[in-house]
Amino acid sequence: MHLATRSFRSRLALSTGIGILLFVGFVWGRSILSHRPPGTLIVSIRPAQILADGHSVATLRIEMEAGHSHAGLAKVTIVEGQHRAAVQEVHETEHGWFARIRAGVTPGRVLLRVEAPGFVPATVEFSPTLQTTDREANGAPDFLRLDDEHDRQTFRRWFTFLAEAQYYQDPPARPAEINDCAALIRYAYREALRNHDNGWVNSAHLPLIPALDSIEKYEYPHTPLGPALFRVRSGAFRPSDLNDGTFSQFADVQTLYRLNTHFISRSLLRAASGDLIFYRQSSDHMPFHSMIFLGKSQIEKGGNTRYVLYHTGPTGKDPGEMRRLSMDELMHFPEPQWRPLETNPSFLGVYRWNILGGEL
Repeated sequence: MHLATRSFRSRLALSTGIGILLFVGFVWGRSILSHRPPGTLIVSIRPAQILADGHSVATLRIEMEAGHSHAGLAKVTIVEGQHRAAVQEVHETEHGWFARIRAGVTPGRVLLRVEAPGFVPATVEFSPTLQTTDREANGAPDFLRLDDEHDRQTFRRWFTFLAEAQYYQDPPARPAEINDCAALIRYAYREALRNHDNGWVNSAHLPLIPALDSIEKYEYPHTPLGPALFRVRSGAFRPSDLNDGTFSQFADVQTLYRLNTHFISRSLLRAASGDLIFYRQSSDHMPFHSMIFLGKSQIEKGGNTRYVLYHTGPTGKDPGEMRRLSMDELMHFPEPQWRPLETNPSFLGVYRWNILGGEL
């Protein structure tokens, strides 16, 4: 009995010791693994140069060094040149990840940072290059054109909404710059091309904000033109136009008519929302005038009435006013020189922004 008890105790002690050793080994092994040095990410981007046209895409490949595995999705961040490119998507692969990086329209260096759990962050850079073409040869650079139908319709909706919203504002609440028909157009055009984020909403001071996307190709003023949106000298676009005063933040009605829009028709039946209507009167005081073709109101819901909108401009000490007329009211306007009829020599026709190209 005594010998059996000693034998049992010996076996128990041995078993316990082995268990402790195994547990210690397990904990030590986990500790070693948990303190394993982070792995290295191998990153590359092809092509290293792409056209800054708002559409071209570079592929970022992210691979792991041998002996490391990955868990979760890599994070790709633009740390320099945030307005020159956008990270579209990141996908997991057998050996790491890949991402699609879309160029903006502004050329220059773009620095990307790649992070993944268990790996040292890595960086890589590429350079979108200036798009110098003008396929319509009308002075509007291709980088500014809205090639995508979604962008074109988004611009039209914002442009007409922003103009119509000012009609509903009390005059003291309107931007001080809106003092004639051209100023109203410049304001709505510029603001339609912005990114309509919370910062913009807080600064816009509008009576209401529509649930609309922003255009995707670029956001004002982050283009090679900066804040100078309007062409003020004739000719097809050349790279030298960017720095020689060919583009400006200001353009009067005549300049908008001659250099920033193109003719569509002398029939209002061809007008689309966001098109412009131009007149040339015989008076020496502000002979060129313009109206915005709104189409249906985005603020007064319901009904099929189509409208035009304009600012009368100042006359003497009278600062002028915003007016919105239905098409029927305009067609029967008391002064016949303002009726948009093909038989009216003062009516120049319906015109469309050059950045919308030749779309119908």
